[in-house]
Amino acid sequence: MGSENLAYALTQVLHNFGAVAVLGGALSVLWPVPRLEYGRSFAWLILAGWGVQIASGGLFGITSLYYYGETPDLSSIAMAALAVKVAAAVSGFLLAAVFLMRSRERMNAKRTFRVLAALGAVALAAAAVLRWFS
Repeated sequence: MGSENLAYALTQVLHNFGAVAVLGGALSVLWPVPRLEYGRSFAWLILAGWGVQIASGGLFGITSLYYYGETPDLSSIAMAALAVKVAAAVSGFLLAAVFLMRSRERMNAKRTFRVLAALGAVALAAAAVLRWFS
């Protein structure tokens, strides 16, 4: 097995666990019934998940740069999907951070977790498009 395949596989494992934390954390608060008393705990999980998503996403590019001397040549559709994914990740990270800083000020927790879940779903959908068109 080539070391680049191992690097990509380990990065993908991190990326997948981040995706689970992001979407699963938000849905755990909301479904089947809202459990907003666990909001702060899950917000920490979601914040960490988005952080892992951002870091491992960058690591994919760094791995390509290290092994091949360039980042992947992405089609315009893949590039657009990557932009959507990055925007969702940054927005989700910031929203989780703001929630943690302001949740005691009665931020609307239900709406916050709905938006976090939507951002997670958008990021996963964009990831599928990115993967297919890259």
